[in-house]
Amino acid sequence: MDFLKPVAAGKIPCPNSSVKVESGFLDLYTDKDEGCGYCRLSAREQILTEMKRLLEKYGGEEVSITITGHSLGSALAVLSAYDIAETGLTRMGDGRVVPVCVFSFSGPRVGNVSFKERLEGLGVKVLRVVNVHDVVPKSPGFIFNEGIPRMVMKIAEELPWSYSHVGVELKLDHKISPFLKQTNDPVCAHNLEAHLHLLDGYHGKGGRFVLASGRDPALVNKACDFLKDHYLVPPNWRQDENKVGRCCRAFQDRRAPTD
Repeated sequence: MDFLKPVAAGKIPCPNSSVKVESGFLDLYTDKDEGCGYCRLSAREQILTEMKRLLEKYGGEEVSITITGHSLGSALAVLSAYDIAETGLTRMGDGRVVPVCVFSFSGPRVGNVSFKERLEGLGVKVLRVVNVHDVVPKSPGFIFNEGIPRMVMKIAEELPWSYSHVGVELKLDHKISPFLKQTNDPVCAHNLEAHLHLLDGYHGKGGRFVLASGRDPALVNKACDFLKDHYLVPPNWRQDENKVGRCCRAFQDRRAPTD
């Protein structure tokens, strides 16, 4: 579902019909199933309703909107931020415009050049945190993307697979971390905990990798095998069944009668 279609097809009001996003992302954001308790309202309806409620509650204060996500969640975060700005929720009654920004982690491309230009024209700021060895931020749009000459992109804009990244990119490289294995495993390169580890140790281009916040490197191995073996942290140590068991035991403890 990596072909582009107009955002208006998802009933997002947009004055420019050439503004297009990836079909699958748009469907996931706007589709709903009224017979499902979780999907009776679309993600779009839930987000806009809650955003409107919060802005009405705190609109008299200095507020801003920050949205974040990883991988597919990153694409939906960008789409949500665009929607919030496009529908005018950020324009307050006293003339103020609430700033909107997105922190994207290992996110794919979301839309075409017109989408990028419209998003930036609305004032939405995006910081994309990427691992240079991760394949996900390189898709969709492997051939026609922001890396080719602008004139070629303009010619190719009508193609259903012509994509452009948005915002500013912060490039990280897992090969500079002394904690991580030199692996080409795509799962490790895409792992969110690894991105947070790299971000913690990043001190600018050319700077030495030093963990700044005391964030435990063991978190990197929650769902992958990425830490060097001599740190003695088992791979994939997070066990969902154990987590469920602990929750059940805690619930039972709360229900247990007291003496």
